[in-house]
Amino acid sequence: MISQFKGSSIFFHSLQKFPKNLKAFSSSHVLGRKMESPADTLLLLSGKSEEENDAAKVLKNNNTLKTGEGVELVLHSEVKLENDDAFRIEEYFNSLSTRRFGRLLIYSPRLSSTHDVISQNNSDLPLGTVCVADVQLKGRGRSSNVWESPKGCLLFSFSIQMEDGRVVPHIQYVVCLAMTEAIKAVCLEKGTPELDVRIKWPNDLYLGGVKVGGILSTSVYRSKKFYVSAGVGLNVGNEKPTTCLNAVLKKVNPLSRELKREDVIAAFFNKFENLYDVFSEQGKLPLSTHSSNHTVYNLIFNYSSARPHKYSGQRVIVQERSGDQDQFVETVVTIQGLTSSGYLLGITDDGQMCELHPDGNSFDFFKGLIKRKMS
Repeated sequence: MISQFKGSSIFFHSLQKFPKNLKAFSSSHVLGRKMESPADTLLLLSGKSEEENDAAKVLKNNNTLKTGEGVELVLHSEVKLENDDAFRIEEYFNSLSTRRFGRLLIYSPRLSSTHDVISQNNSDLPLGTVCVADVQLKGRGRSSNVWESPKGCLLFSFSIQMEDGRVVPHIQYVVCLAMTEAIKAVCLEKGTPELDVRIKWPNDLYLGGVKVGGILSTSVYRSKKFYVSAGVGLNVGNEKPTTCLNAVLKKVNPLSRELKREDVIAAFFNKFENLYDVFSEQGKLPLSTHSSNHTVYNLIFNYSSARPHKYSGQRVIVQERSGDQDQFVETVVTIQGLTSSGYLLGITDDGQMCELHPDGNSFDFFKGLIKRKMS
């Protein structure tokens, strides 16, 4: 997921002849000859059905998308991409069986950030619109961490609309669970060994103790709705800098069929839509994982390699900067379970209740906790 981008890796092959109504896009036209610049970006719009294709035409013709300079909007029906490694839109739609999510696609071979495209246009996009990129130049994780994403990653962001702000923070857990379920479903369908991808609370995906993916969710409130932008980065075919799904499959069985990005993302939306519906119906989440209320939230932590209920009763040291920012203050906290916001619930030795948040920078989760007092 995190590696140095080499622009030469995504040059298109030589031009071929296409029908007159199709426009061929070469590396010089789409990407610009100087690969260091993110300018001259192609955003290709496509839909699962005629309804979504009509929505794509409206977006293009009205030019309402906030994209910045040097971005060209085109319809899938108007172009022929020449890169064999490009995201296969037809294969994706053929595997997609949703009613709402993932049906309107914005695709780019090379993009600064899929999350920016969705978050900057969320309120103007149909529910479930997804943006996919082959390579992402300015991706980010939590706490403004840089997330440089090379070819071989599955990189996408999509739009969600919610009215109950109390459950908005939990949507990242539904995304995590949907992805673990999707990977297992694709492995089963392809007849490959099952990959035991697990969730490391709150929003990382691990395989064999190594991080292979992450989720970023942001939201804005407008016109009595929360517009949530959920972003996913998953190592499917890029072995560096850590490992990827296909590398692990190859070690388990050298004859295993490789997983494709198109299959994984389609399976993700198929799973996510069902889980989201359940989540919406049972949106009130338990304060503790000891609750007998079997919501999606409890299901998530059955898949987690860092389950909060596993840590209940564990004493951890929370290290925070003092007022002068030069010294650290250490506080011993005992984990009690989860707060209603989905964070770890802790209690200090003097009886103060607090919420424990990850700082977004520490590899070891318990070395990066931030304590926030609860009223």
